Parts: sequence; C-alpha cells; structure tokens
Amino acid sequence: MRYEIIGPLRIVDDHGGFSIHAKKMQILLAVLLVRANHVVPASQLMEEIWGEDLPRRANAGIHVYISQIRKSIQRTGRQECPLVTWAPGYVLQLGSDELDILTFEQLVNTARGHLRNQSYEKASACFERALGLWRGPLLGDMYHGSILESAQAWLDETRMECIEMLMRARLTMGHHHELVSDLYQLVKDYPLREGMHCLLMLALYRSGRRADALEAYQSARRILNQELGLEPGRDLQDIQRAILADDGWLDVRRPDHGLPIGSSPELAGLLA
Repeated sequence: MRYEIIGPLRIVDDHGGFSIHAKKMQILLAVLLVRANHVVPASQLMEEIWGEDLPRRANAGIHVYISQIRKSIQRTGRQECPLVTWAPGYVLQLGSDELDILTFEQLVNTARGHLRNQSYEKASACFERALGLWRGPLLGDMYHGSILESAQAWLDETRMECIEMLMRARLTMGHHHELVSDLYQLVKDYPLREGMHCLLMLALYRSGRRADALEAYQSARRILNQELGLEPGRDLQDIQRAILADDGWLDVRRPDHGLPIGSSPELAGLLA
C-alpha cells in the first residue's frame, strides 16, 4: 500500500486509490504519516486539528477519528491495522508500505550522491523522479498545526533545492539552450532566489547571449534592491565579472579543469 500526502491525501492499494474526505481525519492521518513509526501524543494530534480552541470533547473526537481511519485502511483487505494505540498517543507503523514524502527524500539524497560523483545523467533522472511526486502542498494546504507546517516548509525548500540541482546537472551536461526558457520562468516564479538568477545567466552566456546574461544580472539586482534593499551576492557578482571579462571560465568545462582563484564554493558547483 502507498500513502500520498504531497498534495491531496490519497491511499493507493492494488485495487486503485481512494481518499478520506473529512478534513479533521485527513489532518490526523497526515500527522501520523509525517511522524510514521513514532508515537504521536494525543495532545499533539488535538493541537494539529483544533489549535488552541479545543472543543470540550476533543479527546473523544480523536478516538472517533482514529476508529474511522482504521476502518478506511482495513477496507483494503489488510488483516492487521498499522495504526496502533501506544500511550500516550498513537503510532502508524509503515512496515513495507510506501510514503511519498519518504520516497521523495530518498530520491533527492540519491541524486545528491550522483552529483558528488559527477554522474550527472543519473542525478538528473533521480531529481526528475523526485519532482514527479509533487502534486501540490501537503493536504492541498488545508492545515494550521506546527507539525504539518514544519513538514511543508522542509518540503518546499527541498523541492526548490531539487529544481536548482537538476538545472545545474543539466547545464553541466551541456543542455543550456533548451534550459533558457525554463530558467526565465523559474526566475519569474522565484525572483528572490539568487541561485536561479545565477543559473539563468550561465545558460544565456553558454548560449552565446552575453548581452542577455548581463541584462539578467541587472534585473536580479533591481529585484533584490527593490524587495530587500540588498545588492547581489557573491555568486551573481562573480558570474557578472566573468561574463564581462569573457575569460572562458564560464564555458562548459570538464570538472577537473579547475576554477579561477576567488570563486566561491557555490559558484564552483555551477561551473563544474
């Protein structure tokens, strides 16, 4: 069986997928899945569902929701329910079941390893598989508790890192021409992420569009100044200087060719 919480909650078995429609039950199950194999106290479950405005019979409500979730899970024909009462709360034991957010994390970690080993095609494939699991924010963004908010914050940041690393791997493989339009859209969607601006400038330069690359720098500078009152960081400045000098360090290069003295570690990764 597979649980999917990156997006609307869904449970998938050999007969297909089904959803739990009651909002409070979705939140409860999602919290247990995010904390899979660990006991979640009933008090935390109540806080995730109701916040500080607990109803008088909140504890009884938790018991009812747990019972209904168990029935939903066991409709798949399972003999034993993985949702277990364990003082002071409950634990969902994954066993051999799959959880999309764990699969996502495993794929990203595997892809990072491929990047470290300079296996860019394998890294790209893993990043693409990880990003393919994205169906939207947890539960479709209908929660307010700290456990799910923290999980969503981690998921958002890791997803953005995944996108940046995928772009970097594909640039290293020489796919700069076809990445330009994607990177323009990413810069539009995430204008405060300097890494995206760096990648766009690099793709433009490698596509023979030096003037556009320099204009992309000026655009990034305007956005950062207007929104945050900041000047571009070191990576953006280093790429701008390299483009102006046209010294060839930004060309597609073998990873063992080295980098100019003074390049930051992050820029070194972009130039690999």
